[in-house]
Amino acid sequence: MYTNGSFCKARRQGFRCLLKGEEQMNKKELVGKVAEKTGIMKRDVETVTDAILEEIRETLAADGKVQLMGFGAFEVRSRAARNGKNPRTGETIRMPEVKLPAFKAGKLLKDAVR
Repeated sequence: MYTNGSFCKARRQGFRCLLKGEEQMNKKELVGKVAEKTGIMKRDVETVTDAILEEIRETLAADGKVQLMGFGAFEVRSRAARNGKNPRTGETIRMPEVKLPAFKAGKLLKDAVR
């Protein structure tokens, strides 16, 4: 539902209107919020955040899975090889199998979003 250029989401407390770009968070903002909540210095929170992200990246690169109970799971999914068309020439080409990172939300995260 759009109202006066803003996007409204239904919440348990009623409707809440969001301006475009609101409720988005980048890494710097996430680090700041965690530092504020925990009382840990921002640079230390950033170091830990970087280490967590690097570990997830390395595990997925090795075709592993990272499961955070209640939050969700990061895993690698495969897109099967398929035929496609070159948009310039119209020639049929074979596109190879591709591995992609994926995230599946856990129950607690799904419930929090609902």
